[in-house]
Amino acid sequence: MSGIQDSVVIMTTNTVQLASVRVITDDLPQLVRFYEVLTGATPQYLTDDFVELVTPSATFALSTPERVAFITDNPPRAAANRTAIVEFVVEDVESLLALMKTELGDDLDVVQAPTMMPWGNMSVLIRDPEGSLVNLYTPVTPQALRLQQNRTPKMPPPTSKAD
Repeated sequence: MSGIQDSVVIMTTNTVQLASVRVITDDLPQLVRFYEVLTGATPQYLTDDFVELVTPSATFALSTPERVAFITDNPPRAAANRTAIVEFVVEDVESLLALMKTELGDDLDVVQAPTMMPWGNMSVLIRDPEGSLVNLYTPVTPQALRLQQNRTPKMPPPTSKAD
């Protein structure tokens, strides 16, 4: 016996799940309308200046700068995001784009028309009214569908449409 005791390492796990993303805006009604059309979710006004749109996989929140004014050193500012792209997996990117064009008209800023990505997603890139980039995508190739099945949210099985 060496006299050295075995050390025991206790491993703990911490499950981290994306719960929500929040965008700060100076024009809450306009941004709520944009994301309401995009997600199909009913806006839930928790206060006059804080709204949640609950989707099947996470919550998308919107608020005014006043709601985060308690952050004194460097508070978030509206229309200042130039580093992130918010991405939504959708059943049919082209039909959602058509709906958004109908509902939002000339206010919809399409940055990139529907494009097939090298990994098999049909993708359209738009800007929300605050200027944030939003990617809407539909996995269409077997490779892209397999990739999405390893992610959350999972793609629902294809629905058959009656003629």
